[in-house]
Amino acid sequence: MTIDLGECSDGELAALALGGRQSAYGALMSRHREAVYRLVRGYIGDTEEAVDVTQQCFMSAFSALARYDGSRPFRLWVTRIAINKCHDWARRRAVRRFLLAAMPIATAEHVADEAVAVDVAISDREELERVIQAIAALPASLKDPLMLRTIEGLSETETAQVLGVSEKAVEMRLYRAREKLAVLLGD
Repeated sequence: MTIDLGECSDGELAALALGGRQSAYGALMSRHREAVYRLVRGYIGDTEEAVDVTQQCFMSAFSALARYDGSRPFRLWVTRIAINKCHDWARRRAVRRFLLAAMPIATAEHVADEAVAVDVAISDREELERVIQAIAALPASLKDPLMLRTIEGLSETETAQVLGVSEKAVEMRLYRAREKLAVLLGD
């Protein structure tokens, strides 16, 4: 007795394919190949890649055919597989693009690390703390113009106005503050 595969439902073809009838799987593939290809080509945009991904879809469908529920449309099931394969393809392509754009490992070995070394950062923090302590030890008449000019960024005129002294007095106090700091810091 010969079965007309064209008259069988998708569920019957799947059952026959699982029973070892290769022609039943071929009939399923023929029935849904064009729709899957159109979907994949629309997703990917490259006809040659779409052929490869479509083949992968049907290979995955064939290997997972035992999980197919014959009461549901085969087309929906294989479409879900196709979408997953398209997502896989997109992920692989993104990784490939990243790796192609990345610097070769041999070149990357010679790229300097721009982060400050830990020992240098600790030393810098210690030095900053020393400077802060030295500034704090200055008398107010020297500390005020130093802070306003160097820390706050005021001009000499603005500093003189804030302190109520002449610009020449600001200049002289800055000079004395720097000299005193040099003595306190030992530089």
